[in-house]
Amino acid sequence: MQLGRQFSTVGLLVGTLFFALSLTPTLVPRGDVTQGVISGLSLAAGYAVGVLGQWLWRYLELPSPRTRIQLIVKGVAAVACGLLAVTFLWQASGWQNALRELMGMEELGGLQLTVVGVTAVLVFFAALLIGRLFLWTFLFMSHRLQPFIPRRLSHLTGLVAAFALFWLVVDGVLFSVSLRTADRSYQEIDAVMEPETARPTDPLSAGGPGSLLNWEDMGRQGRRYLTGGPTVEDLGAFTNGPAQKPIRVYVGLNAGETPEERAQLALAELKRMNAFERSVLVLITPTGTGWVDPGAIDTVEYLHRGDIASVAVQYSYLPSPLALLSEGAYGAEMAQALFDVVYGYWTELPRDERPDLYLHGLSLGALNSDRSFDLYDIIDDPFQGALWSGPPFRHETWRTATQRREPGSPAWLPRFRDGSVVRFANQQGGLNDGVAPWGGFRIAFLQYASDPVTFFDPDSFYREPAWMSGPRGPDVSGDLRWFPIVTTLQLAADMIAGSAPTGFGHRYAAEHYLEAWLALTEPEGWSEEDLDRLRALFSDAR
Repeated sequence: MQLGRQFSTVGLLVGTLFFALSLTPTLVPRGDVTQGVISGLSLAAGYAVGVLGQWLWRYLELPSPRTRIQLIVKGVAAVACGLLAVTFLWQASGWQNALRELMGMEELGGLQLTVVGVTAVLVFFAALLIGRLFLWTFLFMSHRLQPFIPRRLSHLTGLVAAFALFWLVVDGVLFSVSLRTADRSYQEIDAVMEPETARPTDPLSAGGPGSLLNWEDMGRQGRRYLTGGPTVEDLGAFTNGPAQKPIRVYVGLNAGETPEERAQLALAELKRMNAFERSVLVLITPTGTGWVDPGAIDTVEYLHRGDIASVAVQYSYLPSPLALLSEGAYGAEMAQALFDVVYGYWTELPRDERPDLYLHGLSLGALNSDRSFDLYDIIDDPFQGALWSGPPFRHETWRTATQRREPGSPAWLPRFRDGSVVRFANQQGGLNDGVAPWGGFRIAFLQYASDPVTFFDPDSFYREPAWMSGPRGPDVSGDLRWFPIVTTLQLAADMIAGSAPTGFGHRYAAEHYLEAWLALTEPEGWSEEDLDRLRALFSDAR
């Protein structure tokens, strides 16, 4: 009886239903602890929905059934929800293994139900405690105000005050402290000098003798980027012809105090290394940590036999989700500063002597790269194009093109107008499928239907996302279903803690970058036989 007074029966029933639904598959496989967290949050969300629904019923003074009928209904509901939970628990391992098989992963023995259950219960009680603290705060504030203002106004004021207090604690204390701690930790990681990233000895290398950039200021990701990639010998041996050493420039976060200073350093280093004499120049906006995906740049360097320069500037130490929360505007500011100085110099060069200019970004880098320029500012002298991979759901150009896609084309691989400007591709291609010829200004999106960073949809809280209706993407489970509230929690977990093999989810394969750059830049002198050898090279590199 004590338990019944502590918990809402309706809340527990709806919570159990949400718990069962949370066990269904979404975009990427998940482990036991992640599943437990999702299930615990779903249980808490369902409990809240049940409690709120019961309160609203009473508040509207709707008639309640007799006690005996209530007991019968609750009993039937409890049995149904219990059977559903047991059935879904039994099927959960099969769903996860089917998804793993779809992505070429090894099957697992099954979910550890003890781990899932314990984690879910702990998360549920933590969420319940926070909810009750909020309720007590609301009641305390409203009761204190009732002697001075009308009762309903005191309730409204107490509710607003409780929200404000909790937001102040979460945002001003917990979030800020956690973010500062994470920033210090990742800053220390970024400063680590790894033995395999020794300073270059070539004067024509960024960070080498005579460089305008300090090797120590490049950061861990910058040093990895500059010491990676194909050598002249690699390129020459593969292409059986003349090749050049690709030019790579990277400016670390510590190289200048402002985005403008770092952008000017990047331009000066590009000019020092004669980067504008190459055939292709790529402006890369890295991810939150400053990482540049090797597969994205190695492939285009092979395609152009090293006759290419690329430049990236760091704007954060944090992983993309944290950087998006704390430094989203700052990342866009850095991307815009780099674009302004490089594009400004590029437009001053004779048109027949300057390199083809492309933009590239992955994930948060794609988002900030999109924000780096205004179409109306470059329309008289446009650059050649952009390759944006794994664009986050907040990417404006991506959202516009997806929402305005041609009827009949799926949201996970849209056709935008006649394909003369914007095209989409996935693991199976798509950039050569335009109705009209691809014009001189080209935007290419490389995205996987199983990428939760791209296909997370806040509106899935109350409606089915467009990419779930109709035919599914080739890497999306046929067992995936939409459920209000629960699907949002699942997709959020996929985005934050999901894991998939290369070529699925948010891990883009070099072989797919190769096809994207091939269609976008159209390098000359490649036979189909040589391209097949290049495809095999990057396919084997997985």
